[in-house]
Amino acid sequence: MDTGSHLLFGATLAGLAMLHPVAAAEPEVAQAILVAALAGSHAPDLDTIARWKGYAAYIRVHRGVTHSLPALLAWPLLLSLPIAWLFGVMEHWLLLYGWCFAAVGFHVFLDWFNAYGVQCFRPFSKRWHHLDVLALFEPFLFALHAAGLVAWVATDSNPGEMFLTIYAMTFLYIGIRTLQHSQLIGRVRQELSPDGVCHVVPSMHWFRWQFVLETKHCFYTGIIQGRRIVVMDVYRKDEDNAIVTATLGTDGVRAFLHFAQRVYVKWTEKQDGYIVEWRDVRFWYNHKLPFGVDVQLDRDLNVVHQRVGWRKKAWDPPFV
Repeated sequence: MDTGSHLLFGATLAGLAMLHPVAAAEPEVAQAILVAALAGSHAPDLDTIARWKGYAAYIRVHRGVTHSLPALLAWPLLLSLPIAWLFGVMEHWLLLYGWCFAAVGFHVFLDWFNAYGVQCFRPFSKRWHHLDVLALFEPFLFALHAAGLVAWVATDSNPGEMFLTIYAMTFLYIGIRTLQHSQLIGRVRQELSPDGVCHVVPSMHWFRWQFVLETKHCFYTGIIQGRRIVVMDVYRKDEDNAIVTATLGTDGVRAFLHFAQRVYVKWTEKQDGYIVEWRDVRFWYNHKLPFGVDVQLDRDLNVVHQRVGWRKKAWDPPFV
């Protein structure tokens, strides 16, 4: 999910920690837990530093090792010990470790429910896992937790009990969206192709989703709005040829194929050579495929230039 939401959930986890009698009774411990939960809620996304090496390096690394099973244990250890020392509560560092672990785990859990994907089962599997249930930003969850945080600061309400209720509502909401998502996949397959590979991706609107269905010969993209399923575009698959094959050795295409799942490729002839466009159809929006790699070749099929990443403005959908 987005950074703001992760940090908000870190703060509300610290409120939930007030259920523990030590955290409720000792202000230094409560403050240390808050810092540990905030740090843990953001720590897995420190892999964004890889963008300094280029977008190809970024898509190889982002939501990979830092979101893996070993990282679930390593991040809390790296964070809780120095925080416990700084706040002078070393005797309670295991308590800090536990809530930092909860923050890191909840971060990875939420990313798993997004559409982008996460390698959360490394080192046992390097596959990208995504449940496509939650949008990058969920207005309901953000408003729910923000309201709880305001109530904690502004009133004398019991934060532990309040946030226990809020987290129960959070998991209930995720469960309802998961059920809704499963039903929508069945509807798309029933209407278009029972044998196709289908992704249904949420928007920030509760009753509007978009889908991608891959069959043997093409990709279908469309929207689900209420009871309506509308096909927007059909992308025919082309046979591989020497022009497409010539781009497979480029760093950008290798990085893209490491991550992409619904891969569509096309080529066009130019006056001085060819342009080969690799796209992940999962991230279509408004009749466009904005995420992928463009490789420019000369007439002898030598790589002249490549560009990896998004062909959209940062504030335009899709938000992944």
